[in-house]
Order: sequence, then structure tokens, then C-alpha cells
Amino acid sequence: MQLIYQCPKCDAPNIEVVSSDTLKLSCSSSDWSRDISTSDIEDDRPKRCLCCGNEDLWRQKDFPQALGLLMVVTGGTLSTIAWWYVEPVWALGILLVFAAIDMVLYAVMNDVLVCYRCSARHRKANIHDDHPRFNLELNERYRQEEIRLAEAQKSS
Repeated sequence: MQLIYQCPKCDAPNIEVVSSDTLKLSCSSSDWSRDISTSDIEDDRPKRCLCCGNEDLWRQKDFPQALGLLMVVTGGTLSTIAWWYVEPVWALGILLVFAAIDMVLYAVMNDVLVCYRCSARHRKANIHDDHPRFNLELNERYRQEEIRLAEAQKSS
């Protein structure tokens, strides 16, 4: 499995290949490290976040969001141009083509596990279909926790 995370100490991006015999994560830019216990990984699947130890992970498609946004903007722009030239068939056809591309990409792309707390991405893991998708309420709880911690650090 591959772990993509930001160092909690210096915010440097890190990528590490992790297996069941990996004992420690460490940042290449600072002296931060975290021990990984054998119970954290089961059947090449993390039970909890390997970076922060949080047990709340959600499943998403492993697709760059910037590329997805570029596709939406391109499809909308091309469709609008076709509509401007009073070509409604072309305008709808363009939208349908981009929708078909999106549907194929959704079916083909692998899943990745993402941590709610630190946003670490656990790629190329053995992810089961019953693993939960994104939960907005749970995400808001972690976001509010982060805000409270930042305010507490500011005041002290």
C-alpha cells in the first residue's frame, strides 16, 4: 500500500510504501516519526490511519480533483459555445460525451482511503466494498475539532 500524507510537524508532503512489516513512518524533512503496530494493518488494508491513528477513514475514487474540475469546465464551455451558435443537438451531445467519459472513469478508477483528521491518503490498499463513503456530519465534527484546537493554541 502507498501512503501519501503531510508531516504533522512541518507540513512537508511525504509518500511512503507501507506493508505489514513496516514498523515506522518518518518525515524526510523533519524529525517526526510514528510507530506502526502490527494491528494497524490487516490483510493489506489499514484498520486506522497510519499517519495519525484515527479510526475514521472514508473511501473515494483515486482521481485528481483538478482534472475533474477541468473536465467539467471544458464540457460546460464547449456546450455553451455550441448553444451560442444555436446548435442544441451539438450542445447536448457535448454534455452527453463528457457524462459518458465521467461514467467510464468512475467505473475504472480504483478507490483510496482518506483520513478525516489528517487527510492522509492510503492508496493501493485492499479496500472492501462495505467501507463507508464520505460522511458530511463526521467531516464537520473533525473540522470543528481542528478549529477549536487552533483557537486553544492561539489563546495560550
